[in-house]
Amino acid sequence: MPRPTTPSQTVGPFFSLGLSWLDAGQLVDPDRSDAVVLDGRVLDGGGAPVPDAVVEIFQADAAGRFVPDTEPDWTGFGRALTDAGGTYRFVTCKPGIVGPSDAPHVDVSVFARGLLQRVITRCYFPDEAAANRTDPVLRSIADEAVRASLIARDTDEGLRFDIRLQGEGETGFFAC
Repeated sequence: MPRPTTPSQTVGPFFSLGLSWLDAGQLVDPDRSDAVVLDGRVLDGGGAPVPDAVVEIFQADAAGRFVPDTEPDWTGFGRALTDAGGTYRFVTCKPGIVGPSDAPHVDVSVFARGLLQRVITRCYFPDEAAANRTDPVLRSIADEAVRASLIARDTDEGLRFDIRLQGEGETGFFAC
């Protein structure tokens, strides 16, 4: 039976060792009427889970504002660490429309070992088909599979947004 790898045998960073106290995946109270669970898995090029990754989100509030007058505690920012299965979880609200043609979306960043810099993507909502068709970012993507990789799936718990870092089924990422 193989022995588990140790930090001296692999390349870091090891986010779970240094950032576990920063896990802030709850942006709103789960009992709030518009609360939604957004979860998923971070997967590598072979489809294996990526443990020890950090997923960060930034979004507008339900009214489409980043600094709302009515919610002084709203930051629109969340951070979740992936577990051994590569799973992350946020409790948030569905963002409102920010611009005249923008569909509601959540900006997503992923930090993981093997990445020299974070990767950035967006998560769109499956119940916003009309708005998704007019969104300038989604409209700029010619490949239907890449476009589809940016739209979460409905589940019994809320929304599922898996992030595939490379390979077949890779999530669409912004060039940095």
